[in-house]
Amino acid sequence: MQLSIEQKGVNTLFMVGDKVLVKPRHPSSQTKSGLYLPPTVQQGEKIQCGYVIKTGPGYPLPTQTEEQEVWKKKDDTVHYLPLQVREGDLVVYLQNVAYEIRFNDENYMIVPHSAILMLVRDEGLFE
Repeated sequence: MQLSIEQKGVNTLFMVGDKVLVKPRHPSSQTKSGLYLPPTVQQGEKIQCGYVIKTGPGYPLPTQTEEQEVWKKKDDTVHYLPLQVREGDLVVYLQNVAYEIRFNDENYMIVPHSAILMLVRDEGLFE
């Protein structure tokens, strides 16, 4: 199933929890030996790779339930354990766990952080 959304820009999207927005990298349709693969073969792969566009805040942490004095104000803010991936990373993820969306005529994948197998980070990419 594919979800189609029409909006102005990617900055209007906010990822929730441990979800990561990935722009799939289109693999070469030609193998090293020179054979051309049809698109259905490429889409049927178990793992895919792509670039991280947006990340969620992370895993929500449970609130501390210590005995507090009655006059002290409770801290109702939610705290998160941050994700390992960052925007701009190249990730290898499990295809069958990801959800495909179409945003402004481009395909993106929503991938849970647990489905990411490996990441490649180029520190000098944004310098």
